Amino acid sequence: MAMKITGTTRIRFILGDPVQQIIASHNSNLRYEADGLDVAVCPLHVRAEDLETVVQSIRCMHNVIGFGITIPHKIAILPLLDSLTERAALIGSVNTIARRPDGSLLGDNVDGQGYLDGLTRDGVDVRGLRVLQFGAGGAGRAVAFSLASAGAAELVIRNRNMERAIALAQDVARAYPACMVRASDLVAEDDVRQAEIIVNTTSQGMHAEDACLFDYSVLAAHQVVSDIIMVPELTPLLKAGKDAGCLVAYGKRMTEAQYPLVCALLGIDRPHQVHGGAEV
Repeated sequence: MAMKITGTTRIRFILGDPVQQIIASHNSNLRYEADGLDVAVCPLHVRAEDLETVVQSIRCMHNVIGFGITIPHKIAILPLLDSLTERAALIGSVNTIARRPDGSLLGDNVDGQGYLDGLTRDGVDVRGLRVLQFGAGGAGRAVAFSLASAGAAELVIRNRNMERAIALAQDVARAYPACMVRASDLVAEDDVRQAEIIVNTTSQGMHAEDACLFDYSVLAAHQVVSDIIMVPELTPLLKAGKDAGCLVAYGKRMTEAQYPLVCALLGIDRPHQVHGGAEV
């Protein structure tokens, strides 16, 4: 049955460029409908040069309760907002915005907490573990801060833009000095072999022609291999991890875990539900 959207429906958008890969809107709509909530989500294809115009327009849309932000706007959106949560200010990027009744915009970032909660649901405790992370963009910043805050012992951040990787490593180390953090513009085989968690926070692997992040043949069964990409669900990295016998954490886990966090930010009251022993 088609979802009923009327004048009473509270609307959320997801702003990105491109948007073809976005399926979180569909998944959220299914959850809202299952929870009996009159809320609907729709992706908007917004190019970088139009971001400010679209954001200012949303301020005037009184049935819009907020919007999500995805590639490539998670950092560019910052100066267009009125305020940030403490978490978003620390991370330096945003993925969820609440629109208040007066049109003001509050930015938060639940990417990292969603990723961490997804790992927890898969039975992974990051405390004391070594992590190799690919990417230092908006999502990468969120994931790195969350891993360090959860007690990761070591975090190696690999990014093609070394300046960005160094800046993120310094920011995380300053906030969480107990975590050993360093940046790299190359993939050392030792870093791959020694990592207990490998996470891809880039868009590499979204397209068939994308190069591999590293030599996947060195993956071993004791490692956790994760990707935040939603489409395809089984990225080349995750397929290689699965073939090697690794515990594989899919991108959908991160977005599923974000659902209650987004509802809380936007003031959406959900019925208390427990699935498999965990509140969702």
